[in-house]
This record gives sequence, C-alpha cells and structure tokens, in this order.
Amino acid sequence: MTRRVVVTGLGTVNPLAHSVPDYWAGLLAGRSGVAPITLFDTSAFKAHFAGEVKNWTTEGKLEPKLAKHLDRYSQFALTAANEAIKDSGIAFSKEDPFRCGSMVGSGIGGLFTWEEQHAIHLTRGPGRLSPFTIPKMIANAATGTISIEHNLMGPNTAVATACSTAAHAIGDAFHTIKWDLADVMVSGGAEAGITPMGLGGFIACRALSMRNDDPPRASRPFDKDRDGFVLGEGAGILILEEYEHAKRRGAKIYCEVLGSGNTADANHITAPHPEGAGASRAMINAVKEAGWNFNDVDYLNAHGTSTELGDKAETLAVKKVFGSHAYKLAISSTKSMVGHLLGASGGVEAIACALMIRNGLLHPTINLETPDPDCDLDYVPNKARERRVRKVLSNSFGFGGHNASLALGAI
Repeated sequence: MTRRVVVTGLGTVNPLAHSVPDYWAGLLAGRSGVAPITLFDTSAFKAHFAGEVKNWTTEGKLEPKLAKHLDRYSQFALTAANEAIKDSGIAFSKEDPFRCGSMVGSGIGGLFTWEEQHAIHLTRGPGRLSPFTIPKMIANAATGTISIEHNLMGPNTAVATACSTAAHAIGDAFHTIKWDLADVMVSGGAEAGITPMGLGGFIACRALSMRNDDPPRASRPFDKDRDGFVLGEGAGILILEEYEHAKRRGAKIYCEVLGSGNTADANHITAPHPEGAGASRAMINAVKEAGWNFNDVDYLNAHGTSTELGDKAETLAVKKVFGSHAYKLAISSTKSMVGHLLGASGGVEAIACALMIRNGLLHPTINLETPDPDCDLDYVPNKARERRVRKVLSNSFGFGGHNASLALGAI
C-alpha cells in the first residue's frame, strides 16, 4: 500500500533568522547571513567567518533545565521542530503516538559538547566529566529529544550522511508514511559545527573560503571567483503527513513529497564523482518515483556549495539528466546566503523549496557576478524572480559520496 505525503509544517533556525517567516524574507531580499565568527577567538585560524546563528539564546524558546542538557545542535533542532509543529497545527496529544515519529539527523552531532568536555578531561581529569557528556554529544540526541518532548512513539531514527543528512532523513520519513508505517513524521536535520575543531578541520581539508576581507560575498556558488564553501549552522525541520490525514484535520498544505533519490559516488571520501554519476542517478530516481517526465521539472535547488569541483560536477550531472531542458530550468543555491549547514542543509533548503512552490517566487543565488564558463545554466543570479513552479528537485551531496535528491510538487 502506498499513500500520498504532504508537507504541513515548517521550522528553522539558521544564519538568516530564528523563524521561517524571517528566513523567507531574508531569502527573497538576497541577504547574506555570513559574518565574522563571534563564538570563539579565530585569530589563530586562516578563516575568520561563518554562517553563524546570530544572537542565539534558548530563553523564551526552551525550558531552561532542558536547554541546559542539550548540545547547541539539539537546541536548534528542538526549537525548529517546535515551530514546525505549531505551524502545522497538529495536536499530537490527540494522535495515536505509535503512528507519529521523528527522523532528524546530524552530520556531526554534539561537537560543542565534545570539545567542552574534552578540555575538562585534559585539565581536570576524567572524574570531572559531566554525566550528560554522551547524551548531549550523540548524533541521535536531537531526534530522541523531539520524540520525548512530543510523545512520538512511532519510527525514530537519526540519519548521519554528512551534508546529505537532512535530505535523506526527509526521504526516509516520506517513505515511512508512503508505506503506511506512520501518519505524521517530524523530519530534517540540525548542525552546530562552528567550533575550533570544526573550523580547523574544514580548513585542513582546504574546503573553506578564505575571503576574510568580505565575508558576506564569500559564498558564491557557480561564480568563477569562488574559493570554497562557508561553514554554517542551524536546523531545518518539516512536518510530513499523510494526505488524507492532513485533509481531515483541515491542515494547510505547502506541497507534496513525491520522490526521493539515494545513491553513492563510490569515488572519493571528499571529492564528488567528476562526471556526476551518483548525483545524476539520484535525480533520475527521484523524478521516476514522482512519476514525472524530465521536461516537466521547472526548478532545482542546487547543492551549490561554492566549491569548484562540486559546482562543476553538479552542473554536469544536471545536464546529463535533463539534456537541453537543463537550460530551461531555474536553479538557485540557498547556500549563497546561509553558507553550508552540513547535515542541516537539506532541511533548510527543502523549506525554501516548499515556500517557493507555495508563493510563486524564486530566491536568488547571490554573489554570482562572473559566471564560471563550465557553469552555464540559469542560476537565478542575485535577484528574486517571480515564477510559478510546480515540480521541484532539491539536491544534497555529502562527504563519503552520499547523494540525495528530493522531488517536491505543488498540490
């Protein structure tokens, strides 16, 4: 038995905003959330900026005792989940708890907690470690906390596929409902990797932009003058719901989830397949599951990280999948404004897609000033565009060769 699955709630915490309405306004304005890092002293690092969640506090968002026992990434996740649940209007107290679940992943997990407690271990000894060290640090803490807070006793897993995490979690939640294993799923991803080890590790990978003189213009997907991606943090959470269930309770519906592609490059631990083999097959699988013709797709939210290898490989993959129709697609990169939120990226980008479908407006790819000759598609440069789109793909690709593509449609 297969069933239709729709999106009925959205929630986010990210470098542009602490809520979906403010996030949407920032996207349409083409505003950058990238700025100098304030979380720690970056003077010893080659890169001094990131897509940091500004002025973060849990006051007024989470109960103080609970917030104290959550890593920063889990605070983001629960706050975004609470917004999405409120937005959906669903009352979980009236639902069968075994038919409601949570699939919220993280690429890294509680890096803040790990670094904090490791410092205590080195300076004060293992006997002074917090009993919450492991519960705060583990990558399933966010989804576990969400299920506890909202009494969700159905399917509950935490995907960890690097930068594909949130998209894979949404795809898994989609299939869980489609195959009649649940009626409602909280899904997406969360990340808080802007720490000394996080920043230093990505610098060591030679993956980050070093545009310290102009952080807001550092994330520039598909631009010839890009020099790497910008590290970001936050959470993007969606409420997925069985269509008839949503209709019965009079829920507003943003869009329908129709397909999910999941492949591997089997190529390199960090570099994408040079011919976009895995990425192209993920898109093909998502389109086929959705039951679409390839020429019917009218918008694609690119992984678009602002790295030379990644942008070129994705552009090549899009051309492989769509042929001449690739030049008719509108494409944009949310990361141009928020940076790369790692395991949360697919969540905040799926939210952007849902809003673009609902509102008939496409957010731009900012900082696209000198297009790379190898990236010659329509990336909606610098200004939002009014265009009604009905069939949308959202791509997420991660270290390890993980590829995810989600097919979202108007309803």
